[in-house]
Amino acid sequence: MYRVQLKNFEGPLDLLLFFIKRDELDIYDIPISYITNQFLEYISLMEELDLDVASEFILMASMLMSIKAKMMLPQEDSSEELDEHDPRYELVQRLLEYKRYKEMAEKMESIEEEAQKKHFRGYREVDQVEKQASGEALKNVTMFDLMTAFKKVLTDIKKQEAMHHVEKIQHTIEDQTEYVLNRLQESGRTGFRAMCRELATRTKIVVTFLAILEMLKERQINLYVENDDPTDFYLDLKPVDEIISAT
Repeated sequence: MYRVQLKNFEGPLDLLLFFIKRDELDIYDIPISYITNQFLEYISLMEELDLDVASEFILMASMLMSIKAKMMLPQEDSSEELDEHDPRYELVQRLLEYKRYKEMAEKMESIEEEAQKKHFRGYREVDQVEKQASGEALKNVTMFDLMTAFKKVLTDIKKQEAMHHVEKIQHTIEDQTEYVLNRLQESGRTGFRAMCRELATRTKIVVTFLAILEMLKERQINLYVENDDPTDFYLDLKPVDEIISAT
């Protein structure tokens, strides 16, 4: 089976914060039924891709379903303010604490990047490199943004016939990696959805998506966005200077 493991794969709290940010939800008034369904749907998608679903995701799913069940019971206190008697209270506190740590980590990373700019190498002549790709690279795109884009691609595919045919998978990650590289070398920057429309079957799209994840892990390609939707992204080969600096 195809299996991809990413070192920076986000955890269950990242996924919940992703939903809250994407759908502009109030972190103090989480619609628990909606967010539970979304969480379970993404776990199902991860399993379909054969990504390594850690036990912490299963634990969070259990916690969400427990909270959902408690929310269905009559509440003695009708106060609109979130307090320790609310079934969501513990989850909200964990999210707020995690959000603070995450924001602090991002701030420290920014400080580190600025500090690195103050140290110069001895050779100060300008390097001669190939022209870099235009546009802004997606620096803050998350695994869940990629999965949302993948989900949209699958939604656009017409439903197959009810009859199920067992077929041996003819495509490999290596084959689709070569396909993506050749496509980018021939045509340059290419939209993810446009590339998937050229693929004939759902299976081939799944394997191609896994190949793209591996290529991101190996730093072979960049992602670019040309509008405000981070799930509508473009693929392009890494510029030469980025490859050199990464080695």
